[in-house]
Amino acid sequence: MKLGIVLFPSKELQEEVNHYRKRYDDHYANIPPHITVKEVFEVSNEDEAKQVVNIMEEKAKSIDPVDINVEKVSNFAPTKNVVYLKITPTESLQALYDAFNNEDFYGEATHPFVPHITLAQGLNDQEFEDVIGHLSLYSLKHQETIHKIALCYQLDNGQWTTFDMIKLGQ
Repeated sequence: MKLGIVLFPSKELQEEVNHYRKRYDDHYANIPPHITVKEVFEVSNEDEAKQVVNIMEEKAKSIDPVDINVEKVSNFAPTKNVVYLKITPTESLQALYDAFNNEDFYGEATHPFVPHITLAQGLNDQEFEDVIGHLSLYSLKHQETIHKIALCYQLDNGQWTTFDMIKLGQ
């Protein structure tokens, strides 16, 4: 069973992001706009996934809700043709990420933490250049506080769905 941990922003921000994802993200239908906290990891079955929830609940008690600030459009070029909304890195986001990316919790991350919400991916070089040119004009300033983290699992068809939502803080 493939799992991942994400932060889902408000429906308002998701709708704004989906305006672009519909056109530019080949994973649009697989998962709503999100900030990845923990990359994909695997457990054997649903009972083990429930144990993950219990561990997450314990860890989440000591982590306050996180503020996010959408900064600007950025990209991962030349490594990947991915365009995203950059989220300002904060101590609270980093603390949340660190809590779920260590050997005590299904291993360390394979990439450095770059908080973001994907706008476009799966693009060839020409598409990437066109999209980055268009989206570089896009200006979105947004701030909000996220109070829950989501444990998601992948279905056989590649789509992700929420297994459980866990409240941050006491």
